[in-house]
Amino acid sequence: MTGGPTGALVTGGGRGLGARIAELLAARGHVVHVTDLDGDAARATADRIGGSAYSSALDVRDAEACEAAARTTAERAGRLAVWVNNAGVLVTGPAWTNTAEQRQLMLDVNVGGVMNGTVAAIGQMRDHGGGHVVNIASLAGLVAVPGETVYSGTKHAVMGFSLSTQADLRRAKVRDVRISCICPDGIWTPMLHDRLDDPEAALSFTGRLLAVDEVAAAVDRVLDRPRQVTAVPRWRGTQVRLLDAMPGLAVRALPLVVLQGRRTQRRLQRKGLPARLREPR
Repeated sequence: MTGGPTGALVTGGGRGLGARIAELLAARGHVVHVTDLDGDAARATADRIGGSAYSSALDVRDAEACEAAARTTAERAGRLAVWVNNAGVLVTGPAWTNTAEQRQLMLDVNVGGVMNGTVAAIGQMRDHGGGHVVNIASLAGLVAVPGETVYSGTKHAVMGFSLSTQADLRRAKVRDVRISCICPDGIWTPMLHDRLDDPEAALSFTGRLLAVDEVAAAVDRVLDRPRQVTAVPRWRGTQVRLLDAMPGLAVRALPLVVLQGRRTQRRLQRKGLPARLREPR
């Protein structure tokens, strides 16, 4: 790595986890480029961060736009050091209940967007001081998730793409570009807030709902000590990997887990949220 100013870009940075990660990167001393499909939301995040943070509207489905955003970040800060692929969409339900347009949207944003961002970042980082790509995946990328079938498929794709791309970088003897996947359990962000009364999203409510600060802290740790896969919380990662190793058992057990998630959804609706999860951003 080289010295001097460094740029960092976050996709889906207008609210929720993306906004919190943008704040974290600014606190780490980066010149932060906040991007979001909603340009006004990205601007609000950058304004709240202040300092050298700036924003732009970015549709991650557009590969050329991602490459332009990577160039802008590098030119403005001196070089691109961190790219966080956070943008994502969720439509619940079995695959046959999703429209073709809904399925394509999740593929284009959750998979295509990560591919576009990763490739754009590598183009700037390779031979220019290296850098770190952080892909926000999900525990849904490590195990079967009934009710979020296509979403889970996209997150499995993110995992396969990320790990394989890191292997390709090693084969090409590019040692200073790292790729990390963060795989959180359900996070209390607007995406999940909107699913509180959705029975198809029950599996996202089976664990302890995470605050955005907890997931941002995992990003902070992985930037200091790179790991290819980080589950949040770690014990849930171990649990789902055990289920993944026994797919037959997992499929039989998951209906009981779904019932647990539905109970949690109803409890949250009835009793309200814990203090640490109120006012989702």
